[in-house]
Amino acid sequence: MAGFGGVRVSRRSLLVAGAAGVATAGVVVGAATRTLPLLDVIGAAVGGGGEPVIRTERVWSAARGTDVDLVTVLPEEPVSRNLPVCLLLHGLRGNAKHAAPTGLARALARRVSDGDLPPFAFVAVDGGDNYWHENHVGDNSMAMLLDDVPRWLRARGLGDSTGTPFACAGVSMGGFGALLYARRRQELRRPLSAVAAVSPGLLMSWREMSTRRAFKSNQEWASLDPLRNVEKLGKTPVGIWCGTEDHFIEGARKFIRLAAPEVAYTGPGGHGDSFYRGVVPSVLDFLGKHAPVAPGV
Repeated sequence: MAGFGGVRVSRRSLLVAGAAGVATAGVVVGAATRTLPLLDVIGAAVGGGGEPVIRTERVWSAARGTDVDLVTVLPEEPVSRNLPVCLLLHGLRGNAKHAAPTGLARALARRVSDGDLPPFAFVAVDGGDNYWHENHVGDNSMAMLLDDVPRWLRARGLGDSTGTPFACAGVSMGGFGALLYARRRQELRRPLSAVAAVSPGLLMSWREMSTRRAFKSNQEWASLDPLRNVEKLGKTPVGIWCGTEDHFIEGARKFIRLAAPEVAYTGPGGHGDSFYRGVVPSVLDFLGKHAPVAPGV
């Protein structure tokens, strides 16, 4: 294990040693059939180190009133109980299975295996296209994050003792949602340790936002817009990354001026996976800096 604060021992070495007698050592990829009501293992790594373990489950969300995908990205197996979790929120017309930028899962696994990051997991859920709030009565994606997710994580031995994530990250609409979630956690007096927003969907005009049909009125949008509620984040450490050719750059720059985030990166790139992929190392550095140490590490 990586001895943060002590002697570093490569997790890869321990995993390889522990897997020496396993006949199926290597990467095991599975796909569950509909006969399995919950677990759908879409990718798994056994031994070898540096390979992520990705699982998809179908779970019932009381807050959304529907079944949703719960995707867990683990840096390795076996997993320490109460492994810290960072929520990962997808963008508009996205879903949990495609929430992670290309390379995120592998970079997490490799860097945890090498001892460069403390171990933590990402968990993504289907949030619909409602900018992570209750745009339609009975479909409340924010309540899902606050109420359903901790229950799901606790049942799986993830998150802290109450199943609560330590951080939240999001891309595009998910960046908006991550900042809104950070605000809600602050209001509940359970502040996040970090929030990371990549190309966050921060717009400057109601005319443009109204085309997304995500808010009932300009007033509702104003009440939830992170740009107009910066102070409600409290002292939560914030990271912002946005490409200079991204159509959200104006909103990102305004947020940076108002919030003075811990990480504020604007560099070449547009609104797409090539930019997201490029900032993965910086996002992981930021989250890793604020991740609590998992029990037993």
